[in-house]
Amino acid sequence: MARSKSSSRWLQEHFNDEFVLEAQKAGWRSRAVYKLEEIQKRDKLIRQGMTVIDLGAAPGAWSQYVVREVGHRGRVIALDILPMDTLADVEIITGDFREDETLQTLRETLGDAPVDLVLSDMAPNMSGVEAVDQPRSMYLAELALELAREVLKPGGDLLVKVFQGAGFEALRRDMQAVFGSLASRKPKASRPRSREVYLLARNFKP
Repeated sequence: MARSKSSSRWLQEHFNDEFVLEAQKAGWRSRAVYKLEEIQKRDKLIRQGMTVIDLGAAPGAWSQYVVREVGHRGRVIALDILPMDTLADVEIITGDFREDETLQTLRETLGDAPVDLVLSDMAPNMSGVEAVDQPRSMYLAELALELAREVLKPGGDLLVKVFQGAGFEALRRDMQAVFGSLASRKPKASRPRSREVYLLARNFKP
């Protein structure tokens, strides 16, 4: 089957991408690690001994990075609908975050442990139709916020990927209502033509 122009362009960009090449050389599972690394260098949100939930974790680059930062006293729970190869010291849950059964598994895995940080790099399967993709992506961001409100300890943080468009400002308002501060981050590894940004909410106030 012949590739569409857009998919051919994506493949060409991907294989010529400096972050893809760098990730392959360094042994990271994907280029996405450089988005988190840049935010970490600027905002210092991951610290030794933390309990961190990584939503939309596959193929696992963020969990790879976080487990190194939290050290042996920390804990990382990774969740994705896609299967993910095992990672040392990372607890992996495979399931659809939109389903109650998966959320229950996450709650049981977590137990009574207070969570310091929720990370969400979740995105829906993109159809290319904004009227379809945008509501789906905002729904995932809202679910991440809902989970954060349930599991974060006072003073905890949330970093969530969102796409600018319908629902973006409403989500910002919802986050500002329960966190002490809110900032937007657009890491260099985010492709320039992508509407993705990361909202960093700090100092959770239950």
